[in-house]
Amino acid sequence: MNNLNEFKTLGLDSKLIKPLEDQGIQTPTDIQKETIPVMLQGHDVIAQAQTGTGKTFAFLLPILEKLDTEAEEVQALIVTPTRELAIQITTELMKLVEEREDVNVLAVYGGQDVERQIKRLNKQVHIVVGTPGRLLDHVRRETIDLSRTSFLVLDEADQMLHIGFLREVEDIISETPDDRQTALFSATLSSDIKKLARRFMNSPQTIKGKEKGKTVEEIQQYVIETTDRRKFPSLTETIDEVRPFLGIIFCRTKRRVSKLNGDLKSKGYLSDELHGDLSQAKRESVIKRFRDAKIQLLVATDVAARGLDIEGVTHVFNYDIPQDTESYIHRIGRTGRAGEDGASYTFIAAKDQAFIQMIEKGIGKKLARKTVEGALPAHEEQDKERSDHRGRTNRPNRRSGSSNNRSGGRNRNKR
Repeated sequence: MNNLNEFKTLGLDSKLIKPLEDQGIQTPTDIQKETIPVMLQGHDVIAQAQTGTGKTFAFLLPILEKLDTEAEEVQALIVTPTRELAIQITTELMKLVEEREDVNVLAVYGGQDVERQIKRLNKQVHIVVGTPGRLLDHVRRETIDLSRTSFLVLDEADQMLHIGFLREVEDIISETPDDRQTALFSATLSSDIKKLARRFMNSPQTIKGKEKGKTVEEIQQYVIETTDRRKFPSLTETIDEVRPFLGIIFCRTKRRVSKLNGDLKSKGYLSDELHGDLSQAKRESVIKRFRDAKIQLLVATDVAARGLDIEGVTHVFNYDIPQDTESYIHRIGRTGRAGEDGASYTFIAAKDQAFIQMIEKGIGKKLARKTVEGALPAHEEQDKERSDHRGRTNRPNRRSGSSNNRSGGRNRNKR
C-alpha cells in the first residue's frame, strides 16, 4: 500500500493529500491517526499531545476537509497562547492551502496593525488564528463575529491557563455557538483543563499522543548544582562541553534574558534574546535567524518561547529553574523534536532544592546530577563560603593592627 493512502483511509480528500506530498509528508503520526477520524465524525476532542507530535495537522486537516468555502462567516477559530505559535500555525495552514484561492486565512495577534486586521475581517475570512487578548479586542470592537463559528480549537490550552488567560478563553468561548465542534490540545491534562472541558465541551473523546516528539522520560535530563555566583561560568563550561547545534536558554525575567545574552555575546557566543519587550518584527527576525542556524543560542523567557517548534534544537538550558512542573515539561519539550535526541541541563543553587524536588516528584523521576569542571556543588560551595567567613572573622583587623603599630612606634620614640 502506498503510504499516502494512509491519509486517504483517515477520510481526507485528495486535494488535502497533495500539499502533504509536496512537503514530503507521507505517513500520519499517531496523534493524527487517532484525532482526524474522530474530528471528521463531528466529535469534540481532548488531545494530550506536545508540540512536535504532529498535532497541528491533526486539527487543521479535519477543519479544511469540512470547511464550506461558500459561506461568508468565520467558520473556524484557533486560539493559541502566544503570537509565535499563532504565526507557526498560520504558516502551516498556508502551506496546505497554497494553491487554493477559495480558502481565506487571517492571523490575529498583538504587535500587528489592528486597523489592517479590521480591513481583512470586513472581507470573507474562513479561518482565524489568534491570541486571546487580540481576539477579545476585536470582539469588543465588534469587528469579528464568532456567532456562527463551527470549529473551535484551543491549542496548548494548559499554557493559556497557566499564564492567566482563563477568563479571556471563557469569554471567547461564550461568543461561539453552543453546537460548535471543539478540540482542545494540551501537553498536560490538569484539573483546570478538565474543568474547562466539562463546562464547554460536549461528550469529548480523550486521545493521548506520544510519538515523534520525545517524551519527558526519553530526553536526557541533568541537574548541575552550582551557586548564583558560579552559574554563568557553569553555563559556558557546559555549552563548551556539550557543543549544542541549537540551544535554548531559559531565564525567569526579561531583564535576566538581556543581561545573560549580553554576557554570552561578550564571550563570543552566537546568541540572541527573545522576550515580550521586543517588537513583533524583531521577534520574527530572531526566530528566523535561530531557525536558520544563523545564531546558535536563543536566550528566552517562558512566555516568549512557548509553542516554538523548531527542529534541530539539541539542548535546553534552564539557567533559572522553572517554578512548576508544567513549565519544566514545556521547556525541555523544545528539544528532542521529530524523534531526534535531546538533552536538558538545569542549573540550581542551594535555594532551588525545593523546586527541583517538586519537579522530580511531578515527573516521577530522579534527575541525574552532573558536575562541571570548576563549579563546586552547592553544598560544597556553601561549606567553602562558611570556611572563608570563619577565616575572615579570625583574621586580625588590618586597620586595628596598623593603628597599634603606629602607637607602638610612638611609644618607642618616647622610650
